[in-house]
Amino acid sequence: LDEIGRGTSTFDGVAIAWAVTEYLHDQTGCKTVFATHYHELTQLTETLQHARNCNVAVREVGDDVIFLHRLEPGGTDRSYGVHVARLAGLPPAVVLRAWEILALLESGHHVANKTPPPPPDSAQLALFMSEEHPALKELRQLDPDTMTPLEALSRLAELKRWTEDN
Repeated sequence: LDEIGRGTSTFDGVAIAWAVTEYLHDQTGCKTVFATHYHELTQLTETLQHARNCNVAVREVGDDVIFLHRLEPGGTDRSYGVHVARLAGLPPAVVLRAWEILALLESGHHVANKTPPPPPDSAQLALFMSEEHPALKELRQLDPDTMTPLEALSRLAELKRWTEDN
């Protein structure tokens, strides 16, 4: 089962995932691989005789995370959602803001039903944002539907040379 309990509030999701785990363990006895982001469920191995925890191995190198695509025994209390968001290509300003909000939430300074403080002024964020490469701007302006295959290939080769020279 993957991510059971998603799409609802955190407490509802944990409750549903917990109950399903107990049911599968106690009532059906079937072997199940249960993938979840709810760290609270790792404690079920203390009360469910046949339950085992595993986690996906990662290596942290500085601020980067390398996913090793290997299961290891034991639970984890770490999440890598913001790292995954960066790898998925979210804009740097969004990732930076996610780190700020995460730090606020983890520090316990966030009060329920209160929004986090506004982002810092844009001049500060500009230090962390890189300007879009001119080749990308050029690429966005191309309309492949109006080009012949030869024109498209020629333009692609031009852009490739341009990126190598710049």
